[in-house]
This record gives sequence, structure tokens and C-alpha cells, in this order.
Amino acid sequence: MMKHNFNAGPSKLPIDVMRAVSAACLDFENSGLSLMEMSHRAKNFQPVVDEAVQLFRELLSIPEGYSVLFLGGGASLEFCMVPYNFLEHKAAYLNTGVWAKKAMAEAKLFGETVEVASSADTTYNYIPKGYTVPSDADYFHVTTNNTIYGTELHRDLDSPVPMIADMSSDIFSRPVDVSKYNCIYGGAQKNLSMAGVTFVIVKDDALGKVTRPIPTMLDYRTHVKGGSMFNTPPTVPIYCALQTLRWIKREGGVEEMQRRAEAKAALLYGEIERNKLFRPTVLNPDDRSYMNICFVMSEEYKELEAGFLSFATERGMVGVKGHRSVGGFRASCYNAVTIDDVKALVECMQEFERQH
Repeated sequence: MMKHNFNAGPSKLPIDVMRAVSAACLDFENSGLSLMEMSHRAKNFQPVVDEAVQLFRELLSIPEGYSVLFLGGGASLEFCMVPYNFLEHKAAYLNTGVWAKKAMAEAKLFGETVEVASSADTTYNYIPKGYTVPSDADYFHVTTNNTIYGTELHRDLDSPVPMIADMSSDIFSRPVDVSKYNCIYGGAQKNLSMAGVTFVIVKDDALGKVTRPIPTMLDYRTHVKGGSMFNTPPTVPIYCALQTLRWIKREGGVEEMQRRAEAKAALLYGEIERNKLFRPTVLNPDDRSYMNICFVMSEEYKELEAGFLSFATERGMVGVKGHRSVGGFRASCYNAVTIDDVKALVECMQEFERQH
């Protein structure tokens, strides 16, 4: 049976990417060695990093004066590295979910941290608006897509201070005005690669402004100077990222990824709105994520929740159970998820409706 992978992360990868990575893990570029056993200092691995950086710059139109890094530790380590490197007096945070809250908690260890707005009052099912960002803040931090709750910022905000963004789950799904940010970071296991590598886009002249000493491995300048090679980087995930970046370029770039994301979201949200068994958890269409589409059973059909999950699983739907903290259902529609995957889920929902 064909599987339709809606996992929230690690998530679906394009088949071309998986084939290329699988081949390299057996024999990398006819070297007689597996990519898994090669030195990161090998002369034929440096071009992998160089091309991945170049494609980052090209696909996101990254201006001069920014570095692209491949690190370890996931976005969770960046929650600490960001304030370590950028928070001197005050930081502003938009609280839109668990990951934004975790990032803010880390910042509080380094200095004054202001929560400019929060959607916690209704379990993070909307994006706050109408708040004021302090003009004396060192930076304004946002989480652009909230995987657990299904909300997303679909455009770059205007801010009186430089922004920093966790774009773990929507990077490369739309164009980004990188010039508005001092730093963009994220775990790569959603739209970019397999698990194991973290990407960071950092503005070079924004570094070195804090007065505190920074441990070597937590200082972005260490990795900028070392070209992501200060210590052994996650070589296979970086190669996987390169293959994904090549795929995105072949498929038409981030503009095409955005078009597909909007089409997939329109199809699935349309069915959720139409089908009387289900209802969306995010009421404002402008706040709804294209990457993580969350929904629940309508109140009068609540007893069918477990039945639908079993029904969907039997028909090849993978990863549609909602996060344990909110329940319900979640279909993560990252770049590699096809419109046919979404159509299969919609047909599954329609068949379940006919039966009940």
C-alpha cells in the first residue's frame, strides 16, 4: 500500500533526494568510500558545503554581509545561542506557542526579556496583532510557523528593530526578505533535510556587539570563521540538505514551493470546512499554517476521533495524529508532500463522512 507521509518532523523527503543520499552512503562520488565514513576535511566534501551555501544564497536571495552556517544541536540550542550572541540590554519575543515560549525562557537567562504579545489565552490558535515592539530592544524574535497549533506568519513583519526568526518548519516554503533579520535559524528536518543539522543565516556585522564572554562553540563568529568546519559537522545531513536545495531549484524555487503550499492548503482546509465531521482549530484563515494543518472532530462527532485515526491509518495516512498536547489531527504539508498526498487524505475524509 502506498503511504502518504504527513509526519511533522522528521518528515517526508523528495524521492530524488533519498535516492541520491542512499547512493552516497554506499559510495560517495565513486570514491570507494561511504559518505558516512569520510572525513569532513576530504577534498571532495568541501564542495558539498560550498554548493549548499551558494544555493541557500541563491534561493533566498540572501544579501551580502550574511553567513550561512550548518551546525548541530537543533533549534533548541539556538534558543540559547541567540541571546548569548545578540542580547545586551533587552530582547522582545512574540509568544505564539511552545517553541516560542522555550526560546523566550532561554533569553531570560541573559537579560531583560519582554513578551510583546501572546496567544496562550486560547491555546495559541491565532497570531497576535496590534502589539508594540520596544524600539530600544536589541532584537525582536518570532517563530514564523507553529507546528503544534497550526498558525503561521505568511509574510515578513515590519519591526523597529532587527528581527530574529525560528524558521524551522517553513524555511524555503516562501520568499523571505532576509535583510530584515539579524539571524534566521532552524532545525532542518522539515523542509530542508533529514534530522541532524541546524541551519543558521546570520548577519556578520551584528556579531561581536555583546560585552559578555561567549564560550567558543556557542559563538557564531567561531563558525563563521571556520566555515561550519570548526568541529566535525553532520556530514550526511548536510549532503541531504544539498540534494534538497538542488531539488527546490529544479522544481522552480521558493516561489513555486509557495504556490504549491497554497494549493495544498486550500484543498485541505476547504475539505475541513465542508465536511461536517471536522472543524479547523485556527479560525482566522489569515493565521492558518500552510505547513501544519490542524483540525479536530466536530463536537457532535467527538466519539469518532479514534475511529477516524484508525480508518486513515489503514488507508496509508501516516502522521496525522495531532500533537499529544492538543490532540485532534495534524497534516504536515511540507514541500515534499505532494498534491496527490493531500487529495488522498481528502478522499479518506470524504469516505469516512459517507460511512457516518
